[in-house]
Amino acid sequence: MKSLADLAAIREKMRSKVLPEEGSGDIRVVVGMATCGIAAGARPVLDTLTEEIAKAGLSDKVSVTQTGCIGICQYEPVIEVLEAGKEKVTYVKMTAEKAKEVVEKHLKGGSVVEEFVYSEGSKPVSALKDATFYAKQERVALRNCGTIDPENIDEYIAMDGYAALNKVLNEMTPEEVIKVVTDSGLRGRGGAGFSTGKKWYFASLYKADQKYVVCNADEGDPGAFMDRSILEGDPHCIVEAMAICGYAIGATEGYVYVRAEYPIAVAHLQKAIDDARSYGLLGKNIFGSGFDFDLHIRLGAGAFVCGEETALMTSIEGNRGEPRTRPPFPAEKGLFGKPSNNNNVETYANIPQIILKGAEFFSSMGTETSKGTKVFALGGKINRTGLVEIPMGTTLREIVEDIGGGIPNGKKFKAAQTGGPSGGCIPAEFLDTPIDYESLAAIGSIVGSGGLIIMDEDNCMVDIAKFFLGFTVDESCGKCTPCRVGTRRLYEILEKITSGKGTMEDLDKMEELCYYIKNNSLCALGQTAPNPVLSTYLRFKDEYIAHVRDKKCPAGVCKDLLTFTIDKDACIGCGLCAKNCPASAISKTDYVAPGHKLPSYVIDPDKCVKCGVCMTNCKKNAISKK
Repeated sequence: MKSLADLAAIREKMRSKVLPEEGSGDIRVVVGMATCGIAAGARPVLDTLTEEIAKAGLSDKVSVTQTGCIGICQYEPVIEVLEAGKEKVTYVKMTAEKAKEVVEKHLKGGSVVEEFVYSEGSKPVSALKDATFYAKQERVALRNCGTIDPENIDEYIAMDGYAALNKVLNEMTPEEVIKVVTDSGLRGRGGAGFSTGKKWYFASLYKADQKYVVCNADEGDPGAFMDRSILEGDPHCIVEAMAICGYAIGATEGYVYVRAEYPIAVAHLQKAIDDARSYGLLGKNIFGSGFDFDLHIRLGAGAFVCGEETALMTSIEGNRGEPRTRPPFPAEKGLFGKPSNNNNVETYANIPQIILKGAEFFSSMGTETSKGTKVFALGGKINRTGLVEIPMGTTLREIVEDIGGGIPNGKKFKAAQTGGPSGGCIPAEFLDTPIDYESLAAIGSIVGSGGLIIMDEDNCMVDIAKFFLGFTVDESCGKCTPCRVGTRRLYEILEKITSGKGTMEDLDKMEELCYYIKNNSLCALGQTAPNPVLSTYLRFKDEYIAHVRDKKCPAGVCKDLLTFTIDKDACIGCGLCAKNCPASAISKTDYVAPGHKLPSYVIDPDKCVKCGVCMTNCKKNAISKK
């Protein structure tokens, strides 16, 4: 078991390794090895760096280590070079061959390889802190992601890890801990936005022989990867935060419910738990305080409904993940029928910093009612995708244009989907809306867990609504009829509309059914399932009407409403469209356009399967879809 003196010695020794001290001559090379990095090919980059540094005889002064998600996911594999007294250099889209060049020219020769450096436009940005992608970000929950080796407990300790746990156990009462969390204004980052301090307070009120702390790591929204990235890049902060929560509410045992689809996150978290136990930071008599606390992992099978806290707890107990009626709430009767507190990964990730730096540190960021920062997984039709953490109150325009770099290919911004299948679409007229709980609720959307999908003019909003609703239909647990049957009937109406068979009466039925499902479903999955439909219908009603009345999809997405045609005067008669058509729907005509030598082609609408292969193969842009 490590003593406080041991941890202080580790902190002092390791700090200079994580952040090389000026004059030491040490260089630290970190490689992003989160899921995004590994999927892009980071493993051979890491191996090559290690081998080439050894061959060059640099191992005594250059260290290579893995880290979590650095944030610029679309530029993976990413490596960063930290040398004391110099700006950090970020190399992007690396390969094994490029890694060799970095070792030879930069680590050995001392010259930055400019062509591999992260750039915005034509301008290289060697230090990410100078990049517009990061300029408006504030990292609290993500503070260690991309900095430390997530599998090295000493590196976490070097960055003041477990100092917050020591502080609460030796300097604070449980009531004082809850007051600091309450005063910080931290609200649940899993979607509901309930006060974290109040939630802890309610759990502390109930007396029992056993209480539990639960972490919801069952991140299920399409396009969301915030919690996964925290677990992959900084798992110890969750271990520490859950122990702090246990002390505050009087719990001695905790469970992290994480989906089995996150193998790297699970492995890093398990190692963090094992190492914390071996250091005496979990288990009996932590820091000699008399406080006992231990953690366990439970794997989920990827059921979206298990993001709802009562369904999650039911699944941990070994039963089918279905929600329970409330009251009683989990604070009174939760896991195994005992008082329990449940927060998601991002919520817990803020706790150690709030304890160490005080409530005002966190509450000074954000808005009057939505304090602190929020992590978003920025994706879709945007120039710079990735993981971003911004102060609450940052506008959608700032995220899209400044952080995300705008819409690719000169297209126009059309909408942003926040909150995943439970959220809504925000149109361009609300680009200057602050991102916070109240502002988004006022325009029919929610913050949710943090998925932020950007759409351009080529997206069909009816199709988007159908996509998210289809996800919810598949993920409904089936316990209550409004959700099980209602969402299926709602999806059928959308299918009817997108296939050109809808009527104006269907639109009325659709809206009525949305409100019925919202008002009568048992849990938040069903209650929020109609949100994508309602928000798109409210903000893009003209698109729904075009599908029904005009039998047209304005965005050219819904296949059943498309007609592919060949401009006979633009067609040069090359025949590539006909040769590649899988349905043999294209044939030669007798017409030869002026200036051309070969007859043009025509598409038979009855045979056309609307796959778009003809447009892809046409070299003269002579084929259009309407």
